[in-house]
Amino acid sequence: MSPVTYLRELADGASVSLSIHVQPKSSRTRIAGLHGDAVKLCITSPPVDGKANAAVIQFFAKLFKIPKNAITIARGETSRDKGLIIRGVAAADAAAILSPLLSE
Repeated sequence: MSPVTYLRELADGASVSLSIHVQPKSSRTRIAGLHGDAVKLCITSPPVDGKANAAVIQFFAKLFKIPKNAITIARGETSRDKGLIIRGVAAADAAAILSPLLSE
C-alpha cells in the first residue's frame, strides 16, 4: 500500500490537514478519487460568492460528523486546489472514512 499523501496529522494529534482538488458545477456532490496528491471533490455549487467553499465545508462536516466550524480552509480560498484543517478528527479515523470512498 502506498503512503497517503493527501492527509497529514497535525501536531495536536486531534486534527488533520487534507489536500483537495475541487471541481465545481458537477452533476452531483461526491468524492471522485484522487487528483495527483489530493482528494478530488465534485460539487454542484458554482465557484461564485463563496458558495463552492461553503459546499466543501458542508460536505466534509457531514462526512466526518463534525460541526462546520471545525473545518477551516487554510489555503486555496479562491483556487480549485485547497488545503483544509479539520479539527476533532484523528488521521487514522479520517483515513478509515476516506479510503472506501476513494476506491469506488
